Amino acid sequence: MGAAGAALAQQDATEVETDTVVVSATALKVATPTIETPRAVSEVGRDELDRRAVDKYDETFRYRSGVVSQPYGSDNNADWMFLRGFSAEGSTYQDGLRLFRTGGYFWWMTEPYGLERVELLKGPSSILYGEAPPGGLVNAVSKRPTAEPQGEIELQVGNKGHRQIGIDTSGPVSGRDDMRYRVVGMVREGDGELDGTDMDRYYFAPSLAVDVSEDTTVTFLASVQKDDGVPTTGFFPAYGTVEGTPFGKIDPETNLGQPDYDNLDQRQLSLGYELEHRINDTWEFQQNFRYSNLDLELRSVYPNSYVTPPRSISRGVVDRDGGYDAFTLDNRFIARTYTENTENTLLLGAGYQRLDLDYDNADSFRTLGDGSSYFVNIDTVDMFDPDHRAFSGPETGDPTHHDVEKEQVGVYVQDKFRLNDKWIFLAGARYDSVDSRDVYRDETGRSREGYDDDQVSLTGGVMYLADNGLSPYVSYSESFTPLASTDASGESYEPLEGRQFEVGIKYAPPGFDGYVTVSAFDLEESNTLITSSAGAQRQIGERSSTGIEIEGMGYLTDNLKLTASYTYTDTRVDVSEEQQDEHAPLVPYNMASAWLDYDFAGALHGLSVGGGVRYVGSSANSPDAGETYKVPSYTLYDAVVRYDVNEHWGAQLNVNNLTDEEYVSGCDFYCYYGESRSVIGSLSYRF
Repeated sequence: MGAAGAALAQQDATEVETDTVVVSATALKVATPTIETPRAVSEVGRDELDRRAVDKYDETFRYRSGVVSQPYGSDNNADWMFLRGFSAEGSTYQDGLRLFRTGGYFWWMTEPYGLERVELLKGPSSILYGEAPPGGLVNAVSKRPTAEPQGEIELQVGNKGHRQIGIDTSGPVSGRDDMRYRVVGMVREGDGELDGTDMDRYYFAPSLAVDVSEDTTVTFLASVQKDDGVPTTGFFPAYGTVEGTPFGKIDPETNLGQPDYDNLDQRQLSLGYELEHRINDTWEFQQNFRYSNLDLELRSVYPNSYVTPPRSISRGVVDRDGGYDAFTLDNRFIARTYTENTENTLLLGAGYQRLDLDYDNADSFRTLGDGSSYFVNIDTVDMFDPDHRAFSGPETGDPTHHDVEKEQVGVYVQDKFRLNDKWIFLAGARYDSVDSRDVYRDETGRSREGYDDDQVSLTGGVMYLADNGLSPYVSYSESFTPLASTDASGESYEPLEGRQFEVGIKYAPPGFDGYVTVSAFDLEESNTLITSSAGAQRQIGERSSTGIEIEGMGYLTDNLKLTASYTYTDTRVDVSEEQQDEHAPLVPYNMASAWLDYDFAGALHGLSVGGGVRYVGSSANSPDAGETYKVPSYTLYDAVVRYDVNEHWGAQLNVNNLTDEEYVSGCDFYCYYGESRSVIGSLSYRF
């Protein structure tokens, strides 16, 4: 049974997606059907990524529960998601290993074209992954070599200057039955949502699988990516977006940055491998390793959130130059034992992460060695009609140089026990040691910040598998996130600690090709920093999130497939000693979505159509941002038409935001316009 599960997990994502029973290794680090996992898990496979023409990573989970996609609008140089009311900034993984997003702007960017599928584990996940935010974890699974020859060339054109060509070819190495290869390449260019912005991307990802013996396989994975262009600066004041003015509203395409000055040049390189070795009939050893290098040059002018009457706004500048090297390693021993009435899966693991980040910071927002900070305005523009010709290069002073070192070592154990094919019991624990230092130099001299932390994380769960397909469960999980800053006495803060209780039901009716999951959760993060009456930050706050999530997928007929979700989330945060239990910004109470796919038969065989609706309810702005207001709800429609001429040729047309709805996706101190209508036509040749 264990071998069959592992084999199914390695199948092509299209095969997994055709059978709606999903197998995932993200939730337990052991390939397991998600319907038998006592945690809320979602997956988007390759077939759906193609169907919806996903070309930006934060579009992946638009039709899944628990995820706020693009809360800061469509940003061409960052991917943004909120998971169960918490930012996913530190939640991104690929092939089970962490992708570092740190230093404010040194964010690893994930290319959807290079993925087989994307898996989402909701709630705290430190038991298996160490340091992580409490909202959840997103794991991208890279395309891998296939045993059967296959290939595809795809061309795309669309509005907003969208142009893309991709090639994906795979199969056995010529003359060898123990080696398989895959080569994925893509070039894309397109305009951003704001006037004068654009981005080009170049992506290349070769991989090679080698059967060293009947019991040992090594898969080598590599990627090179380059992003170059003018970044979007989608920061707008509430005045002119959600608030009316005598001058009307700010046009969503207005660029309050400086398009002839702003620039992004980001280069990424990754090299790694996955080793699988069967020791005997009981034990298996797995090892994942990756080296990552990111190099960034970013220069971007942005507006302040405060308006100077009647219609002017001041601006600052972000200026980063540097890069990082990262090493990640995960080792796992897996033992599967069986008796007549039991099945036990024991996981023993050890992980290591190291980050070396070196960069210069010449921003308008400056922090001094004594902890104080100040902001330097570089100029002022008319926010309804900015004149970019009057701009002169800003003087930001000598840059602050940062030398960041971060290291994490963890060991963990997890046991999944199955009794009488009815009961599943899960328990696990992990110990982590984290050490981080930031040595920086500014005009006040040399300073050093950092932290050392040891942390124990626990998890547990129980699930019952009923004969009628109903599987109720209850689970508990923990997370921790270290804080790099220090308190007024110079002592390191305690890490943020997350705890979640979750109850749910997973339903896979016999004879029905589909499933429905319902989960309710109570999630709390303690040790949150709040501002005290004395002005210093104290670690006595809390951020909490409670909610209900419903998600389902299945074939209503042989030709009609439905994917639907509903999310209710109530996220609260302590801001200060006076402001407690305030509604958190950017997280709506209610969200709902539904997508239908229909494949025609008979004379129209090869033709398929699909359409979806996404509703996002109203949300609040930051409770400490001054005036309190609500961000209105919005409803968006998407559609697709595809025609497969024969087994080789196919054409597709995708339209997102079909009615070109103008909306604000959310507000905190700033407000952010959502993505406008997107039209993409595709032509593919499969060989």
